[in-house]
Amino acid sequence: MTAASPLEITRDGPVLRLTLNRPSKRNALNDALAEQLEATLHGVDDSVHAIVIDAKGPHFCAGLDLSEQKDRGPLEVYKVSRRWHAIKERLQFGPPVIASLHGAVIGGGFELAATAHCRIADRSTFFQLPEARRGLFIGGGGSVRIGRLIGLSRLTELMLTGRCIDAEQAERIGLVHHLVPDGTADTAALETAQTIARNAPLVNYLIVQALPRIADMSAADGLFAESLAAALSHASPQARDRIQDFLGRSNSASNGEEPLSGPPPRTGGPREPI
Repeated sequence: MTAASPLEITRDGPVLRLTLNRPSKRNALNDALAEQLEATLHGVDDSVHAIVIDAKGPHFCAGLDLSEQKDRGPLEVYKVSRRWHAIKERLQFGPPVIASLHGAVIGGGFELAATAHCRIADRSTFFQLPEARRGLFIGGGGSVRIGRLIGLSRLTELMLTGRCIDAEQAERIGLVHHLVPDGTADTAALETAQTIARNAPLVNYLIVQALPRIADMSAADGLFAESLAAALSHASPQARDRIQDFLGRSNSASNGEEPLSGPPPRTGGPREPI
């Protein structure tokens, strides 16, 4: 019997869906999954406007597969860490990534989720960094990305204690953008991805590329970079067409031909993306 692929890849128009497919291992990250992610991300072209990362089974990802790590020496571990850094660099600076989270988001799974630009979690989700209990330091980019999401102090405490935080607390401290009922995260993530995919591609590119770099700049340099990004976006043909369309609809509304719509109503289901 042929072993199942550790990563399922599907397309829904401009949205690429990457599904972790090792449910019997709680979707632990292994070398085969890394290899398939590398190949997939190298093949992403301009027809992909957004990426959804989700997972099969009751858990998103329980971390790095330690059965592959246990006999590796320092140099091998270093190379594995840098391999995952490169994979996540491609995720962070490619098309916008939406993570659909449920169940365990632990260790390397936590670090993978932190790479996403939008994290949608159902109420079964919990986060944990238990590496210190096993004598290990995290190696999948979490010391940088998670620290920037929740702050150095919170990251330090989570690493020292290895305690779990639930979905509600994760939303409060900024790990989760949208909290949805159990079993609905995939649907909400795909809907959000389609919304993001409808943006002008250049604007999505500038948001993903410019914002993390502006965050590393001084205020003056950041404002200069912001002005450059604004100028580039405004000069694109798509922006001109969309502005003209907006102005046309606004003029119609002011003449009483089309009422302006208000904010979407709040419901108990998945929160509407802004």
